[in-house]
Amino acid sequence: MIGKRVRDSQLISTIMMLPEHANPTGNVHGGIIMKIVDELGGMCAMRHSRHNVVTVVMDSMELHSPVHVGDMLTLSASLNWTGRTSMEVGVRVEAENLLTGKRTHTNTAFLVYVALDEQEKPVPVPPLITETPDEKRRWREAEVRQRRRLKRQQER
Repeated sequence: MIGKRVRDSQLISTIMMLPEHANPTGNVHGGIIMKIVDELGGMCAMRHSRHNVVTVVMDSMELHSPVHVGDMLTLSASLNWTGRTSMEVGVRVEAENLLTGKRTHTNTAFLVYVALDEQEKPVPVPPLITETPDEKRRWREAEVRQRRRLKRQQER
């Protein structure tokens, strides 16, 4: 199977946070952000594998700062690692106040997806070609996270 470069599946998306996304305090629900992160991460994994994917794991997602109604979220999704049928995608989220221009890194999440064939069975994915020092670092860090995930799974 021919490998694919990280940049071939990267995605950037922006979305305005509206009143329908807010909780009673005026902050955006963390669950809304998680949903958007999962959707963009899934599209990145689909772009790499060219198959439907399912979310297997979303590692803990810490929200470092609140997101307010009126903020523009910018999400960047990038493949970090591939296994035989699984892929780790990192999604970075930034909030921007469009009136002041202040940008805040609100969170980063790591998600694992498995590619599925038409019968919903796992299917091999193309290997990931890492080219830059940053891509190679992210691969090494993802391998460590994956080993931890597998260890936790075996301990159950």
